Amino acid sequence: MRIGKQEQAYTAIATSDADSITVRGLDLCDELIGKIDFTDYFWLLVLGEKPTQQQRAMMDACLVSIAEHGLVPSVQAARMTLAAGPEAWQGAMSAGLLGMGSVVAGSSETAGRFLDDILTRAETDGTDLETAVVAALKDLKAARKKVPGLGHPQHSEGDPRANRLLDIADDLGVSGKYIETLRLLAEHAPGIIERPLPINVSGAIPATILDAGWPVDALKAVPLLARTAGLAAHLLEESRRSIGFIMSHKADLAISYDGKPSASGKKTA
Repeated sequence: MRIGKQEQAYTAIATSDADSITVRGLDLCDELIGKIDFTDYFWLLVLGEKPTQQQRAMMDACLVSIAEHGLVPSVQAARMTLAAGPEAWQGAMSAGLLGMGSVVAGSSETAGRFLDDILTRAETDGTDLETAVVAALKDLKAARKKVPGLGHPQHSEGDPRANRLLDIADDLGVSGKYIETLRLLAEHAPGIIERPLPINVSGAIPATILDAGWPVDALKAVPLLARTAGLAAHLLEESRRSIGFIMSHKADLAISYDGKPSASGKKTA
């Protein structure tokens, strides 16, 4: 990215005048509102063209698969923020989105970039894909790092969401090099890493939408958009049946103090 003065700045996303609003070359009122669904519009906004039927279906499936994930830290942050400031939905939503990093939601981007790196490695080294996959796994083992997109603490026999997304990709005919790479990882990882490592949803999401034509650089947008819908549900429920302070109280009970005792010698909670 260039830093500093630019000769001319442009945007190809939207413009408007006194009579019309244009988004990606289409009239917002005459050609988009009421004539396009939101997944199509999301794809159009980001890529500048409408998705094919297969691309739409794959993106829809990925968004649905991770929109809701229970009381994960990002959801708790959002709900407790709303409990403390019930007038500030935007602050609570922001708290939830800011809580999505490399462990929660951002893991899809990590896995997608890992798959892309393996494909690049195979092309650069002039090796076959399986050789590149095995080399990448051995590198991770030597560095004692986790395999992005594989393994799940609860679904040790296989993440059902991942299995469903991969089946949909196969049925839609979008399965390509990224899914092939992911499946090769799942095939070789248990033997190299020496433990069960099924494909998880964070691996299936990038593999399926990258094969469908979504760009690597926009991977993070997918879980962010999906989880925004889930956060909206939690915030509405929080505004009607608040559990924010209950969660806060439970945290107080669950965490023990192990710092220095007070000067008075009295016991602290």
